[in-house]
Amino acid sequence: MFLPVSERMSARKVRRTDRPARAAIAALLALAGAAFAPSTPARAQNFFEELFGIGRAARPPQPPRNVPVQPAPPPAEPGALAPGEGAETRPSVPAPPRQPVVLRVPSEDNVAGQDLLLNGLNGSLRIERSGSAYTAQMTLPGTKISQPTESCTVKLNGGKPVPLSAEGRAQGVSRFSTGSAECPLRFEILDGSVLATPLGSGPACTFTAADCETTPAGLWGPGAASLIPQAGEFDTARGVADKAVRDNYKIMTQRSRGSDVRPIVQEQAAFSSDREQACRTYAREGAHGYCHLRFTEARAIALATRLGANTATPTAANTPPRPRRSRAPVEGMNPDAPGAEPFADQ
Repeated sequence: MFLPVSERMSARKVRRTDRPARAAIAALLALAGAAFAPSTPARAQNFFEELFGIGRAARPPQPPRNVPVQPAPPPAEPGALAPGEGAETRPSVPAPPRQPVVLRVPSEDNVAGQDLLLNGLNGSLRIERSGSAYTAQMTLPGTKISQPTESCTVKLNGGKPVPLSAEGRAQGVSRFSTGSAECPLRFEILDGSVLATPLGSGPACTFTAADCETTPAGLWGPGAASLIPQAGEFDTARGVADKAVRDNYKIMTQRSRGSDVRPIVQEQAAFSSDREQACRTYAREGAHGYCHLRFTEARAIALATRLGANTATPTAANTPPRPRRSRAPVEGMNPDAPGAEPFADQ
C-alpha cells in the first residue's frame, strides 16, 4: 500500500525525533544488563540497595572496633548555661598581689657578750646588756698621725663602757648610737655581727692626744678561722637572701610610678657597689662569704620594711636546712647503686 508523499514525510520526521529517546533507553538497558550479569551478582544487589535506600545503605554507620564510644553528655539543668556560653560576661579574677619576702630579723641579744673584730682582723668590740640598757667597749685600730706607715690602737672613752642609745628599727634591724664626742658611731645589729657607720663629718675618727687616726666603718664580726668550716651553710643562706633582695626590689619598682623608679634603681646599684667595697677587706672573704651574706640579709630586711611587711613573721628561712643523713644500702633489696641514697627518698 502506498501512502501519499506528504504522509511519508511526516512518518520520517517522527522516526527521526524518537531516535534520542530510543538511544537513552538502550543505554539504561545495557547498564541494567551489566548489573544483572551472572559474573557480578553482588554488584547488582548493591546497586539496587544504594539506589532504593535498602539493605546496608539503610543501616547507620558503625564505629570501628576497639574505639571507645563517648557517652552522651548528661542533660543540662534548667537555666544552666551551655558550654562556651556566657564566657565573655564572666569577670576574670585578678591575680593576688605579690607580697614582700621577709627574712628573720636578728635580735639585739645575739651579739651580746661576743668579742667581734673589724673585718675579722683587728680591734675589738664587745656589747653588754644590763637590764634594758646596752653598753659597748671598743678598741679602734688605726695609723699614727705623725707616722702614717705605723699602726696604732686607741680605746674609745678611755676603755670605759660607752652607753648605747636605741634608735629603733627604721631599716628593719635594731640600731644603736654612741654618745662619744671623739668618735660618734651608729651600730646596726646583724646576725652575729655589727655594722658600724661613723656619724661625724668623715669616715675617720682622729684622736689627737693618742696620735692615732682610725677608720671604724665596716663589719665587726668573728675571725676567719671560725667561719671557714661554715662556708657551705653561708653559701646556701646567701642564695636565699639574694632571691629575697631581687623579689623585694621587683615589688618596689612595680609599686612605683614614673620618676620614682629611677632612684630605686640607683639605690640598688649603689648597694651592690657598697657591699663589694665593704666586704673586700674582710679576712678571707672569698673562702667563706660571711660578709656578703650579712650585707645581703640586711638589704632584704630593709626592703621588706619599706614595703610595709610585718618583719615579725618571716616568710623565708635564711638559715640552711639540716643535711639529710645518708642510709646504708640493704644487700639484696636495694636496687640503687652501692652507697647511693634510696630512690624513694630522692
